[in-house]
Amino acid sequence: MKNERELGAQPIARFLAERGLKPHDLVEASAEQLTHKMVARAAKGRRLTSNTMGKVVRAFNAATGESRTAEELFDYRPVK
Repeated sequence: MKNERELGAQPIARFLAERGLKPHDLVEASAEQLTHKMVARAAKGRRLTSNTMGKVVRAFNAATGESRTAEELFDYRPVK
């Protein structure tokens, strides 16, 4: 049985691959404290807090120049 914190690959992983981006690109683009581990966990589907999810979404948008929402990049709601 799958751990309830492990949600499987998320849409953000596909978006990163389609754009040829790595977790490092999001860390570089972020104006906040964002780590490679946070981005890797996001892509793998490890459940994130709302704060971490927001950082990842803002970094993705900064790195790509897009305006994606958490609902587009993740298929679950964050932990409160």
